[in-house]
Amino acid sequence: MNKNEISITIIGAGISGLATAFWLKKEGYSITVLEAGSKPGGSMISEKIGEYLVDYGPNSGLETSPKIRELVEEVGLTKEMIYANKVGDKRYILRDNKLHALPTSPQAMIKSKLFSTKGKLRLMLEPFIGKSEDGYYQSISEFVSRRLGQEFLDYAINPFVSGVFAGDPDKLSVKSAFPKLYRLEELYGGLIKGMVKGARERKKRAEQSKQNAKMFSFLNGMQSFPVAISNSLGDSVFYNSTVNSITKDDNKYNITYTNKEKEISLQSDIVLSTVPSFKFSKIFSELDSLLNKKLNDIFYPKVMLLYLGYNKKSIGQPLDGFGFLIPRLEKKKFLGAIWSSNLFPNRCPEDHASFSLFVGGANAQHIFDENFEQYKKEIINEFNDLMKIKEQPIFIKEKLWDKAIPQYNLGYIEHERFCDQFEKKNPGIFVSGNFRGGISVGDCIKNSDIVANKISEYIKTNLEN
Repeated sequence: MNKNEISITIIGAGISGLATAFWLKKEGYSITVLEAGSKPGGSMISEKIGEYLVDYGPNSGLETSPKIRELVEEVGLTKEMIYANKVGDKRYILRDNKLHALPTSPQAMIKSKLFSTKGKLRLMLEPFIGKSEDGYYQSISEFVSRRLGQEFLDYAINPFVSGVFAGDPDKLSVKSAFPKLYRLEELYGGLIKGMVKGARERKKRAEQSKQNAKMFSFLNGMQSFPVAISNSLGDSVFYNSTVNSITKDDNKYNITYTNKEKEISLQSDIVLSTVPSFKFSKIFSELDSLLNKKLNDIFYPKVMLLYLGYNKKSIGQPLDGFGFLIPRLEKKKFLGAIWSSNLFPNRCPEDHASFSLFVGGANAQHIFDENFEQYKKEIINEFNDLMKIKEQPIFIKEKLWDKAIPQYNLGYIEHERFCDQFEKKNPGIFVSGNFRGGISVGDCIKNSDIVANKISEYIKTNLEN
């Protein structure tokens, strides 16, 4: 077949699906994107309410790969792309009910009151800690406490894990959830040695580590990105199109989907799924009876975004950072807060300040079964106390994500292997999305390029004349 005769169907118009579609269409392939929702972006939802701009999903991304900037430029968003205020480099951790800046240099670590003298001395032992024989099966808690000590786990890694995954460090797999951390020990024997040598490797690949990468967003919020990609794809994207099932017919795949209550069928040479695992297992169940059993136990905790706006004059805490994260030992009712209007312009009226609070996560699922309205008041009161705010918020928006972030828990490697085997058993089907290869915006865009190349290579080897 000629390139333009080969049909590729992508399920899901989140950032993973749209970015992959863009790279493939750029190569000259015929693309169809089917999206169950009415708008692009998946969990990237931005809403302008008066002078407030709310991001209900990701509030920013990290420019970890040159592919991100390339995609922004290709879809005409260069003038709208903005980088975070440098003040956002300062991040706070709560300890003993006080906000402490997370140290970012050896000198700052020495002066910091976030860690005790004993905790700091324990960190200095890291280069002398040997490799674990069973690191492959370790939780992030086991890994960090062994290499860096319990205090660093409690007051740095635990809140970080809550902030990124809304997860439980006792359950998250270091190999699957933090592969780069795991790789530092595997390749170099330690974290400090690995960070130095790994920096040289990234420089060769023109990549940035997540701690050094620039944080970006857009003037009108993160949803601007998938909207721009979707617009560039034109009539290749079909919204309100829920895929019901996929079956195999010789070397092609029959896709049945519903659009405006009308059932439609199409055939495709290639199918890429970028939807969450629980949707993927349902759609492709006729191709493999083990899908539901293997993938439905991937845990997606409930997480709520609570967006608050205040008059600046009522805030006693200096707004000189990114925000703060809360260790589990502090026993608060929320996970942390991003100082949204501190990072990017156009987030609220000039004399106001806005904040994104995160509630729930893997260790607090029970709160959504209780009287949440009362619980919400208690969260706001806790936040007000920590931020020395004298008045109640004048703007409140909230969104509950019933299945928020896939948890790369211990044993997740088995899910990864199953996806590999599923692709081998069903040539022409590819599996992507944030339950495979990383959950961040940067991970999804980087993986979209990898997946597009895999699909292109498969086509050249098996389908093209």
